[in-house]
This record gives sequence, structure tokens and C-alpha cells, in this order.
Amino acid sequence: MSIYLDKTASLTPFARHVIADKATEPPDTHTYNTVMTQGTYLCRRCGLALFRAHSQFTASCGWPSFDDVIPFAVKQVPDADGRRMEILCNRCDGHLGHVFTGEYYTEKNRRYCVNGVALDFVADETVLDTEEAIVAGGCFWGVDYFLRQIPGVLLVEVGYTGGIVHEPTYEQVCQGNTGHLEAVRVVFDRSKTDYFTVVKRFFEIHDPTQTDGQGPDIGPQYRSAVFYYNHDQQEQLLDLVNELRQNGYLSTTRLDIVTTFWPAEEYHQDYYRKHKKTPYCHHPVKRFRSDKRT
Repeated sequence: MSIYLDKTASLTPFARHVIADKATEPPDTHTYNTVMTQGTYLCRRCGLALFRAHSQFTASCGWPSFDDVIPFAVKQVPDADGRRMEILCNRCDGHLGHVFTGEYYTEKNRRYCVNGVALDFVADETVLDTEEAIVAGGCFWGVDYFLRQIPGVLLVEVGYTGGIVHEPTYEQVCQGNTGHLEAVRVVFDRSKTDYFTVVKRFFEIHDPTQTDGQGPDIGPQYRSAVFYYNHDQQEQLLDLVNELRQNGYLSTTRLDIVTTFWPAEEYHQDYYRKHKKTPYCHHPVKRFRSDKRT
């Protein structure tokens, strides 16, 4: 399998417990129980495409169920209990759940029973592999709005990261004393765009030189930051910050290693589309001389 981005560092403790320690989420607790007719389910830990939505069906078992997999994406191994067959991501070995036969829910007579927390859903029908960026630049509604517009971006999720509070809420983060920033997690198709392009656009939709927040939103939770997963992402960030400096922009953006990303409340996801509004504190400004990577 190809070299991939290990996203374990951004997982919540519960997601890490399921994916890495082979735990099971409680039944009927995940939104992915709702059957989708179009789209793709990705491995939450490495971004590999695992299941197409057209293979999903209702099994009334409490977990997302599929009767087929994307070729070579999922492997089966005997479970430690000696009775069941465990299913894993074929690339990162992330625990997905179990596969059962003989139930005759569909003509294929297979049920891949999967923990929803081990998956990401995207509306794209053809994606095979993805990567991810985590950025923060003021109110996450505006960052979400603009980064969704990049061709190849499949998923933007707003949340909180960089702080010390377990399972922070919006009200707690707004107090400015949890250490968390309002951030977004951006999942993109590696065949259509790349990390450099996504983060470059991020630096153009907010002001990386502002030190106390973003626009009228003032406070530590609104500071500019990018959280990198590995050395390659860090090097690309340094290249972009250096180019900004050469162009007269002294970036104050915090560059730091990824830590737990806590998804925000559903009310905040894709906020501007839901409310048919546009951002008030984010304004695209061309800050780079070239559209190509230096």
C-alpha cells in the first residue's frame, strides 16, 4: 500500500480506543447509521477509501452496515475471541469492526459491521485516497466557508484543538481560558489537490499578521495557527511562511504538532450554508506572487 498520513494524534480518546485498541462503540450512537445512497466512507485514521455508500444497507443492528468493500481496502483476520472475523483497514490496520455471513440481509450475504467513529463520510463517489490539514484562523465558520470552495476538498469539519480541556464545548472555548482554538479539519482528495495548496489558500482567506484574533473577533481562541502531522507538512508550512515574509507579511501564525481535534457541536458545522450567509471577518487577499509551489 502507498505511504499514508497517520492521523492518530488528532483522534479523540474514544476514537483512539476503538481504532487502536479494538473497542466497540455503543449501538445506535453514530449518525452514520443513516443509510447514504451516494458517497464514500474513509478510514478515519489514514484516509483510505473503504466502502462506497451504495453498498450500505439497513441491518437494524445499531452500527453502519455494508455488503461490499472497495477492492483491497479492507482485510479480515480471526478475532481474538476465536468466534468472529475482525475487519481492519488494509493500510493502517485500524480496527473497523467485524464481518458476518449467513444472515441474508442482501444477495451478497455479507454484513460488514463497522464502528462509525472509525469512518469519515464524504459525498464523492470516486475518491480512493485522501490527506488532511488542520488550521485555525478566527471564527471557524468563515474558515469552513472558504476552504470548502477549493477543488478537491471533500470534507471540512469545525472543532477545537490545542487546549487542555477534555471534550470542550463552544461556551467553554469562548471564555478564552481552555487553551483551545476554533479550528477546522480539512480532508482532501490527494489526486485533485495537495496540502500546500490547501494551506496556501488558508493564508489568503485570513490575516496571518494579526496577533490578537481575527478581524473583530478578539481572543486567544481566534488566533492564527496551523497544526502539522509530520515533518513534510511542517516543511511546507515553513516554505509558505518564508514566502509570506518575502512578500512583506510578517506572519504570527502558530505552527505546532497536531493534538486531539474535538469536533464542534452540529450547530456549527457548515454554518454559513445552513443560514444562507457569508463571512463577516474573512476576506480573500492574494498574498503570494505565484499560484505554483516554490
